[in-house]
Amino acid sequence: MKKKPDIKNIIKIIFLFTATYTQVKAEDIQGENDSVKMKFTAKEIVIESFKQNNNLYIQPVSASLLTGKEVKDFNIINIKEITSLVPNLFIPDYGSKMTSPAYIRGIGSHRNAPSVGLYVDGVPYFDRSTFDININDIDRIEVLRGPQGTIYGRNTMGGIINVFTKSPFKYKGTNLNLTVGNYDNYQTGLSHYGNVDNKVGYAISGNYLHSGGYFKNTTTGKKADPIDAVSTRARISWRVQPQLLMHLIMAYEYSDQDGYPYRVLHKDTGEIDEVNYNARSYYLRNMSTNGLNIEYITDLFKLSSQSSFQFYDGKQGLDQDFTPKDSYYVDFYQRQQMYSQEFNIGSLKDDSRYVWQFGLFGFHQSYFQTNDVNNLLTGAHTIQSAKNPTDGFAAYHQSTINDIITPGLSLVLGVRYDREKTKSTMIGTPLTKAGESITDKTSFSQLTPKAAIQYSFKQDGLAYFSVTKGYKTGGFNNTAEKEEDLIFNPEYSWSYEIGSRSGFFNNLLFLDLGLFYINWENQQISQTKTSGKGFIIKNAGKSSSKGVELSAQVNPVKNLSFQLVYGYTNAKYKDYKDYNATTGVTTAYDDNYLPMVPQNTVSISANYTLDMNRKWLDNIILNAQYIGAGKLYWTDKNDISQDYYGLFNGKISFVKKDFSIDLWSKNIGGEKYNSYYFSTSSQHYVQRGRPFTCGVNMNLKF
Repeated sequence: MKKKPDIKNIIKIIFLFTATYTQVKAEDIQGENDSVKMKFTAKEIVIESFKQNNNLYIQPVSASLLTGKEVKDFNIINIKEITSLVPNLFIPDYGSKMTSPAYIRGIGSHRNAPSVGLYVDGVPYFDRSTFDININDIDRIEVLRGPQGTIYGRNTMGGIINVFTKSPFKYKGTNLNLTVGNYDNYQTGLSHYGNVDNKVGYAISGNYLHSGGYFKNTTTGKKADPIDAVSTRARISWRVQPQLLMHLIMAYEYSDQDGYPYRVLHKDTGEIDEVNYNARSYYLRNMSTNGLNIEYITDLFKLSSQSSFQFYDGKQGLDQDFTPKDSYYVDFYQRQQMYSQEFNIGSLKDDSRYVWQFGLFGFHQSYFQTNDVNNLLTGAHTIQSAKNPTDGFAAYHQSTINDIITPGLSLVLGVRYDREKTKSTMIGTPLTKAGESITDKTSFSQLTPKAAIQYSFKQDGLAYFSVTKGYKTGGFNNTAEKEEDLIFNPEYSWSYEIGSRSGFFNNLLFLDLGLFYINWENQQISQTKTSGKGFIIKNAGKSSSKGVELSAQVNPVKNLSFQLVYGYTNAKYKDYKDYNATTGVTTAYDDNYLPMVPQNTVSISANYTLDMNRKWLDNIILNAQYIGAGKLYWTDKNDISQDYYGLFNGKISFVKKDFSIDLWSKNIGGEKYNSYYFSTSSQHYVQRGRPFTCGVNMNLKF
């Protein structure tokens, strides 16, 4: 009798050769009494979070996890440095903390509200001026790629970045770390974690960072980009009852930064001048973020409440002509107060036939900005200000039906409804009369569905196919010169994804493979205003993004591992016409690549531990890393670009129990590349990537 084909293996092979992978792992084992539950999957531990009751490894979503150990091994200081460590993630260096545009799979924004969401311990970060945070001494970072609106909602069309701090129920003791590096770089951090009878946990940490700057301003003879930053975090976790837990989290940061080491780019020749402007350019930021999480856990469900408040104000001073001349100087001030409340209830029986989740979310965001352009040649000031209060509400649900038709086959269905009301009061704009203000208001609403089907290979992994609608809300152009440009509308996308992840050869090899296609409509595009002074957001045409993502880990022998992360994105305009009212010329950008989107992102790393077992030395840990990105275009015309570039990083750690010394270096070889580009009506500017840096870390736990 002819043997029937193994359907499970056939499906597994098909998905593995037509999809992509992101490995999910964690390094520490949670105690039984910790409020954050952990599960083993393929000999790995995956941590549950506020909204995702199931671990990331068994969900039909492209996800990456960077553990606290990996953040330390790669010597990552801020959120921008995770670029390329996750497939198709790119966060360019704007030149200060004022803007941190994040792009996933080609979807992002560098001038208006972000298209990639950021959450820290469940607290949403709505404004791009809050994204650049210190991530020293954290627990883990999760990156979910593709639209996450069903559960996470507002402006997560590209994906979501979740940062989690350490729990005092999981970590105990005091940590001290000191860093000294070239370019006058210093950093020190101190943290303490403890608990009383495993009922009340407490944590407090502080960090101070000083950088002398990397680029010299030839006019002043000083570095153009030094920074001093102080940050602190505190956390109290209280197990009120066995089933009731409360977590209060507080964070504060102050930074004083001289930024914007921009250089003039001569487009015709490709030559780049030195940094040479005379007036100090800077950005000051005060930011306070607070969250209260309450969880009630039973055998059947978990009920959660997340209350959040974030305040920040930022002040920018900018030598806008970027020359030794006194021509233009800009003072810009922004302030935000954000309140949010979310309720979430979800089932906890992951092995049951039906798994469900419901949620309600509401927020109020108060935003104020004022812009003072000083024409130093004439002494005239152009002052514009605006207030933008926004209120939003959302309701969402997601269901998973397991073992349909055959064991291991599951159907995931989700839907979310969002509604927002926003208002703008503007003073001093081209649309207002002298001494008067204008007020306008509008609202947006949208229903975003999601559907996915997945097949689980028991402990071996899974394969999935998903379809998700993405949505990003509209808003106001507070400095619009024409009434028809005052409001821009929402943008939408449909994302299709097929993927698979699995372990092979008794967990010697882990693979995660996937393909995606995104159809993007009514895209919000930044365009130069008719006057040539400043930018506005317009809805223009259609775009598409397609690509592949691959992550792999090989553990050939004890103490040795290799990791590979690769992402390819082909993101192009399908229908985009730009009409210039001044010249009467329409420019077509059809089939051009989207700007700020690298076609390739690469990370290759190796880790090896030598067991010394000496009286004065336990082991030596070797870490080597290569990261690359490009080619990417800076403009819609595709006339200015950055070729593919690669950076080599390395680190050697000498460890004795709770004490270690690290020798590290970044950009070995001093690769030269441009990390950011922008233009005015008559000039082009670029910022160079950071040069070769090296230093020493000292870490002590007691």
